[in-house]
Amino acid sequence: MSNQKCIAMLLAGGQGSRLKDLTNNNAKPGVMFGGKYRIIDFSLSNCFHSNIYTVGVLTQYKPLLLNRYIGTGSSWALDKLDQGVYILPPYMDKEGGNWYKNTADAVYQNIEFIDMYDPEYVLILSGDHIYKMDYSKMLDFTEEKNADLTVSVMEVEWEEATRFGITNVDQDMRIIKFDEKPEKPKNNMASMGVYIFKWEVLKEILVRDASDKSSEHDFGKNIIPTLIAEGKSIYSYLFDGYWKDVGTIDSYYKANMDLLKSDSALDLASKVMRVYSNNRNRQPHYVGVDAEISNSLVCDGCLIEGKVSNSILSYEVTIGKNAVVRDSILFSKVVIE
Repeated sequence: MSNQKCIAMLLAGGQGSRLKDLTNNNAKPGVMFGGKYRIIDFSLSNCFHSNIYTVGVLTQYKPLLLNRYIGTGSSWALDKLDQGVYILPPYMDKEGGNWYKNTADAVYQNIEFIDMYDPEYVLILSGDHIYKMDYSKMLDFTEEKNADLTVSVMEVEWEEATRFGITNVDQDMRIIKFDEKPEKPKNNMASMGVYIFKWEVLKEILVRDASDKSSEHDFGKNIIPTLIAEGKSIYSYLFDGYWKDVGTIDSYYKANMDLLKSDSALDLASKVMRVYSNNRNRQPHYVGVDAEISNSLVCDGCLIEGKVSNSILSYEVTIGKNAVVRDSILFSKVVIE
C-alpha cells in the first residue's frame, strides 16, 4: 500500500459512564449532539477538511450502532481509493487476544494496520470532543519544529483544569512537563487529546510500553511523560477555537445549549469546516397553526403543535398541543403530550 504522510487513529471505544443513561446502549462517540449529529461527526469531518482520508476507528464498548452509523465513511467523503474509514475492534490471533486496556494499548494492538500505510506521522484523536479543527495546520507546525510529538492544547477554566492533562512549556512552546489530571494544576493549558507523533517514535514507545507490566498503557499517564523524560522533541500547539469535552451530563448539556447562543463560537451553519453526518431520509418537520417556536433547533420529521423555546429537538419528535418545552434536549422519537 502506498506511503501516506499522515493517517488518523480515532479512539472511539469508551463507555462514557459519566454520561449515565445516554451510553447504556451506545458508545460515547455515538451519542446524539445538536439534534442531527453524533459526537464522532466532528472528528471525522475534521479529518476530511484536513485532507486526512485514512482513519482507523478503534471501537470496543457497545459498537453496533456506531459501526452501522459510520459504514464506509461516505457521509464524510472519506471513502477514497486505497484510503477510507476502517473499524478496528479488538481481535484474536493464534496467541489469543485482549480487550483494549487503555488508549495507548488500543493503538499498539493496531500497529500492523498503521504499518500497512507506512506513514511519516500518526494523528491520535478522541471521538468524544466537540470542535472544528484543521489538523493540517498542526501537522505543518509539527514539521516546522521537527517534533517527535505535538500536543494540541487550549486554555480552560481553572476549575476544570483538574479534569485534563496539563502542559508546562518553555518559551519556545516545548513541553518540559506533562501532568495528567493534577490535583493542583500549575497552569490551565490543557491537552485536547489530539496528538501528532512521528510514527517511528510512537511505534518504538508503544512496543516498550506494552511489555511494561507497571504501565497503565495510557498516552497521558505513561507515553507522553516517558518521552519527555527521555528528552524527545515535544511541543504544544495552541488551539484558539471552540472545543468541549462532553464527558459529563453537565458539559454535554452546556455544549448543546451553546449552539443556541447568537454569538456561539461553534457555528454549525457556517460553510467553513462544515460538520457532516450520516442522515436518513425523513419528511420535513411540521409546525401546527397554533404552535410557537423560539430560539430552537428542530430536525426533520418533527411534529410540533405546542410551545418550544430554547431547546434542541432531534428527529421525529412530537410536541402535543398542550405541551410546553423549555431549555431541553429531546432525542429522536420522543413524544411530549
